Order: sequence, then structure tokens, then C-alpha cells
Amino acid sequence: ALEVVAYDETTATARPFKVEFQNRRWSLPSHFNYPADAQNRLAKTAAALMDLKKESIRSDSASDHAALGVIDPLDQKATSLAGRGKRVTLRDEKGGVLADFVLGKAVDGKAGYRYIRVPGQKRTYAVKTEADPSANFEDWIETDLLKLSAEEIRKIAINNYSINEQLGQLENVERTVLIRQKDKWTASTGRAPRKPAIDALTGALDTLRIVNVQPKPPALTKDLRAQEGLMLSMESLMSLRQKGFFVTQTGQLLSNEGELIVETDKGLVYTLRFGEVAPGAPGATTGTEDKTTERRYLFITVSYHDDRAAAYNDGDPSKVRVTGNRLARELTNRFADWYYVISGADFTNLRPRAKDL
Repeated sequence: ALEVVAYDETTATARPFKVEFQNRRWSLPSHFNYPADAQNRLAKTAAALMDLKKESIRSDSASDHAALGVIDPLDQKATSLAGRGKRVTLRDEKGGVLADFVLGKAVDGKAGYRYIRVPGQKRTYAVKTEADPSANFEDWIETDLLKLSAEEIRKIAINNYSINEQLGQLENVERTVLIRQKDKWTASTGRAPRKPAIDALTGALDTLRIVNVQPKPPALTKDLRAQEGLMLSMESLMSLRQKGFFVTQTGQLLSNEGELIVETDKGLVYTLRFGEVAPGAPGATTGTEDKTTERRYLFITVSYHDDRAAAYNDGDPSKVRVTGNRLARELTNRFADWYYVISGADFTNLRPRAKDL
């Protein structure tokens, strides 16, 4: 296992993060055991930590720790908010400590060198190391969430609406359909959509990344994997409602802030439903997302349709049937477990208004 503790000076809190091998896979205990795409990154980090050589002593005084950035982020006795480093601990399969360091600031004038300290000791060293493991959730997960590229997209239906929860009705309803034929996009608005707007939308789908997750109730996950309709329990209904998703009396699933339906040339139909505002989570912020808008819960489903595959492959769905079915099953199993959380920037790009297209 690898444990990383970073420090957030703005909130004066330590942010623990852990990557662990359990049940025959790498997962993130700090995020409900979400699957980690960690093997290569972890191997590189472990090798760098185990290979550390304490080449030169820079200080034996605790008073220098803040200036060198090696105050332990878990040290509750330290009064300084600034100067805290990143504590990195590598453990074996039985929990024994293989390496444990506080990584500090980069050494001025020496590329590739940084200050380190062993927790509990005063001495600070300057070492050459590439070890700098991230404590951010986004850096340890599969980055290609939807498994699609912008070039594969053939049709996008944007269903913008909001739900008045008190009256139980849809408001501000607006539907726009975009269709691509031979690299040319047309819109149901009757005018050609602007290329920058199309590029922003398809690019957001291509590069969509999540910043946090919440698990769905087991019964809801089971229903979604079975794909035989939702037999919703009270727990599932309450969970959906809390995240901004509502089931009508006819069984239709609606979302607080509309939905996006995307068709690809593989015959896949994705439905992205945008729910309630999601709270920020420790370790989920990278500092690069749009701070002016709010994170949202995202509920994703996907299915393969032979008629759509035929429509986008000259009437012959056999070209993509095997690939499309396999990918739909793989993604359904992935999406069934989780409510995803996306950044405000992605939320904005994925639901443009008709006037902006």
C-alpha cells in the first residue's frame, strides 16, 4: 500500500490518501474503494522511494523545517501552517513500513533534488529523487471514462430542463438535436452550429474526467447491471433523490439539470444525466478546474443498439456488433456502481443552450 498525506494551508487540514491492493485489484480506500489505475504509477513511486540515497545533510535543527518544507503534515504540535511537506509511506502486504519520508521543497539550484526528512527526526537531507506521489483522486484513476473519441460521435440530443421539486414538474424545457454527416454538423435549430461550440461539447465528452465518486445502493447497482428495468427500493429512491434524480410514475428517470444523449458509430447510446450540486471532497480539487461554477452529480447509462449501428455503418451493423456489445457490457458494469462527480467546467460545456450553439 502507498499512503500519501498532503496539507491544505487554506483549510489547515491534512489530506490523507491511500492506494491499496485488496480483493485482487488496486483501489482507493479514501474514495469508497474506487478502482485505481495504479500499477505503473505505484511501481515507479515505490522504486523511487526505495532508491533514495541521503546524499548530503542540510540541517540538524528543527527550526529549519519550515523553511525547507519538511514539517510533518500530521504533526499536531507544530504551530506553523506554512512549510509542511508531503508525507509518503510505503507498506508491504502485511502492513510493515518499507519507507516513510516527509518530502519537502525543491533544492534551489539543483535540478531533481529536494529536501526530505524521516518523521520524528530533526535531520534534513537533500536527495535526488523523482518521487512525488499525488494525493489527488483524479491522478490515480482511469482517465478515459466514457471510452469514446470525438470522431466517433454521430448524434447528440441536448435535453435542457430543470425540475421544480415543489410542483413536481419540468421547467425551462429546451431540446436541441445535433447530427453529424461526413464531418458536417447540423442542428434542429435550423441553422448551422458554430464550430467552437461543437468542438467544446465533443471535446468535453472525449476528455470527460471525474473529480469524485459516491457509491450507489447495492440494490440499485444490481438493477442497473441486469438491465431488466428498475425494481426500486425505498433506499434506492431516497439515494437517487438526494443526488438530484427522480423516477416518474411511468418509470422514467429524470434529472435535476437535464440530460445529454450521445450516439456513436459503434451503435452505443450514452445517457448522461446531470443531478444536484455535489459537495467538494478533500483531495478532489486540483486547482485547475473552474472555481466559478459548481460540481454536479452525474448518472451515466449506456447500451448497444443494432439499428443505430446499422445507421452509421452503411446498413451493416455486423462491422461493429461484437465490439459495441462488449464495450456496452464493460461500461454498464463500471457505471452501475457509481454516482460520478464532474467539475463545474465540464458541466457547463456538456449542456450548452441552443442560443450558444
